[in-house]
Amino acid sequence: MRCFAVVCVLFITCIGDLWAQYDKDVFYYRGRRALADGKYAQAIENFNILTQLDTADYWTFFFRGIAKYNLGDIRGARQDFDRSVHINPVFTSGYHYRGITESRYGNYDQALADLQKAIDLRPGEIGLYFSRGVTYFLSQQFDNAVKDFDKYIRKEPKDPSAYLNRGASYLFLGDTLKAVSDYNKAIRLDRFDPEGYVRRGRVYASQNKYDLAISDMDKAIELDTTNTFAYFNRAIMYYEQERYNEAMSDLNRVLRDEPGNALTLYNRGLINAQLGAYEDALDDMDRVLNINPENVLAYFNRASIFIEMGLYRNALEDYDKAIELYPDFAKAYMNRAYVKSLLGDMRSSKNDYDTARKKVQEYREKNISDAGSFADTTKKYSSLLSLDAEFAKKDFNDELLQHRDIDIRLRPLYRFVLTGVKDDTNYALERGYENSLISRFETVMPVGVEVRNDVVHPDDAVLAAVENAAYGSADPSAEELFLRALNEYSAKQFNSSLNYYGQAVDASREKADVSRMYEAFYRMNRGALRAEMIEFIASIESNVQVLSMDDAGTTRARVKDQVTRSYDYTDAIEDMKAAAEIIKDIPYVYYNLGNLYCLSSEHINSIDNYTKAIELYPYMGDAYFNRGLVLIYLKDKEKGCIDLSRAGELGVEDAYGVIKKYCEDENN
Repeated sequence: MRCFAVVCVLFITCIGDLWAQYDKDVFYYRGRRALADGKYAQAIENFNILTQLDTADYWTFFFRGIAKYNLGDIRGARQDFDRSVHINPVFTSGYHYRGITESRYGNYDQALADLQKAIDLRPGEIGLYFSRGVTYFLSQQFDNAVKDFDKYIRKEPKDPSAYLNRGASYLFLGDTLKAVSDYNKAIRLDRFDPEGYVRRGRVYASQNKYDLAISDMDKAIELDTTNTFAYFNRAIMYYEQERYNEAMSDLNRVLRDEPGNALTLYNRGLINAQLGAYEDALDDMDRVLNINPENVLAYFNRASIFIEMGLYRNALEDYDKAIELYPDFAKAYMNRAYVKSLLGDMRSSKNDYDTARKKVQEYREKNISDAGSFADTTKKYSSLLSLDAEFAKKDFNDELLQHRDIDIRLRPLYRFVLTGVKDDTNYALERGYENSLISRFETVMPVGVEVRNDVVHPDDAVLAAVENAAYGSADPSAEELFLRALNEYSAKQFNSSLNYYGQAVDASREKADVSRMYEAFYRMNRGALRAEMIEFIASIESNVQVLSMDDAGTTRARVKDQVTRSYDYTDAIEDMKAAAEIIKDIPYVYYNLGNLYCLSSEHINSIDNYTKAIELYPYMGDAYFNRGLVLIYLKDKEKGCIDLSRAGELGVEDAYGVIKKYCEDENN
């Protein structure tokens, strides 16, 4: 099937009269250039600006639709193509590409109507017959598909993609001879395209001609060593020949092509361990830690592998590292106590065990209302490691390796963080949230702070400034107590941080001026920390996920059943609600409430609060992203996917991965 090129730009927006100062041609050029370079998110950002500079330019909506399409946002693309033909009812390309998106959704009648409209407008545009042939194929009208590909081939007899698609049509018509003949023609026209070999090899495999089939897969892999489809098919062929080691090798290669997928890495490590390849298993854990050297659970889980291998001192080192990174990690103390007992260090083992019990009691008192034992926690942790990842370039169809079911998480909570020197170099067109109280609060703080929902690591100079500004007074102000809380948080001393937030709240209540309202900010941070501490407890899980191959040769994730526990976010919610009562127009607080209600399974309240956040700040992409996930969970995919599309427009690139997972295959 043909691919259609597209484009992108840096998302910068402006306010009011500033629009008139910008040259549309600049953004148009940037957008087209980004599109041509495959920088689709960047293209969208530039076209977003153009849609506000000129709402009647149908080409802008068309190109933005192309960019969205290439990012997997089929719904958003369809909306933009629809807008383009609404502006220009005789816009052939708009009908053409809208037809393609309708086809992707399974709306074949509408797709064929759009393509027919485009053909009526420009009957000589031969590419339209190619697209319609694909649509006929997808709608299982294989005879009509063959006719359109015939028509296309008469004008373009040297296009191998047409033969590949016509061959597939013949295959579904049961004519394997014509199918193989077309695949042979495609190969002759382009001997360097692996697709022809893959397709022909699959036909040979269906005929039990495994030697020929494997030879074709070998050739495909020779031409494209990253072709995961070919590796997978060859693995299945090896499996059918009972060449299990070779099959596993190819499956491992498929997994190796997605090095940033934590679940894939962990599972490969587990499979290697099961095969006795312990060093390979450890190597996978090492690679995870190379991606994220501060991932506590990576050290924790690698230590478990060392224990199974009898390498207790290695396990001890990893537990040491986990505790260094997270001093309140009770289960790491418990496991380290066990390892020390195996090494005969009973005194130190008892100390670790006592420390663990103390940590458990602290969590029970501060965070978990049902007083359940932390040590017995068995809440499912569906993704052992959560890392940002680039996935493989090629998409898989339903019959291919299903290894992309990664855990999709809510965007994090917002809170004030230490930043150091304030950065005033914002772009003129940037749409940022403005709030006079937040601005004043940031101004009065002696050390730079700002509201963010990502991880910030203040440098030594910032921490030194906090020490000087916050710890010198015997009677600290609310602002100084707040800085102490931020400092303790940076040192991962979470209980201490929690206490300082409480003191800041109490101190602010004594104020009679505007600083009395700063209590809202202290509560927002305290609520976020309370939630974070609970989430860490929930993440501690002894269960592991493994890959298993079913009878159909499909690799899937399997998780052993576990008893689950519920966690109480009441205190965190109460902090956020109190903050909202003090200052009623902070979108970050309502966004945080949306997250907390979602975690508490109060999904309607969650949606209501995300909606409130969006009303206050219409450019809050994270709120659209999270609301979209909740809506999809509640089986409202239409609205959910619209939200995800908007999140992508606003710069949340993770949205496109979720769209591909949940929105791309709809038949609505």
